Amino acid sequence: MSTRDRLDDRVALVTGAARGLGAAVAAELAARGARVVVADSDTDAAAETAATLGGAATYRCLDVRDSGRWRAVVDEIVADEGRFDVLVNNAGVYRKGPIDEWSDEDVALVLDVNLLGTILGVREAARAMGDGGSVVNISSTAGLAGHRDALPYSATKFGVRGVTRSAALELAGRGIRVNCVCPGPIDTPMIDADRLDWSHLPLNRAADPAEVAALVAFLASDAAGYCTGGDYAVDGGLSA
Repeated sequence: MSTRDRLDDRVALVTGAARGLGAAVAAELAARGARVVVADSDTDAAAETAATLGGAATYRCLDVRDSGRWRAVVDEIVADEGRFDVLVNNAGVYRKGPIDEWSDEDVALVLDVNLLGTILGVREAARAMGDGGSVVNISSTAGLAGHRDALPYSATKFGVRGVTRSAALELAGRGIRVNCVCPGPIDTPMIDADRLDWSHLPLNRAADPAEVAALVAFLASDAAGYCTGGDYAVDGGLSA
């Protein structure tokens, strides 16, 4: 690994980081030298994940739908660490079902966690990062093409790409890069338990979380210093 891939002394906040992809991203950033803040609405699980990362990692309770909590968490990080360099907007929920069976509550949950949460995070990053930083938003292949039986989810993931591009244009002059990773199926607890046939994927398997985390860490690092506003698929060839 070159020094440009390293994240030594950078302070990174990862949302939805107690488990799954978020935990893998937190681990990868920590392995590259970042001081990681594990943020999740499940405080106990966040604490457990932070403990596995070593002494430099901390944790915060964060419901990404709560703008006041976003402000408090980011202010705490800046006060404690003196800087805020990397934000990974990973928190998300997935619901599926036919269009005419979605409840108002499920629609609101998916929109608020996946899209509103990302917007609030980008806003706080813009406020706190000053001149220079990196934001990586997690979208999905469902944000690259329509996704059957998951209309609100797909809409939010298209929206995350829009947030990414607009923020990249607005923040480039301040040295803040904003990029988007669009994973396909990942082998995490969020995946459909009954979806074991991956023959529709050219690589014929779901991604390991570490494979997606490696791209996130690259985009957070100086090695990706000329990358902003991009969408990067990690999908085993699904979108080819």
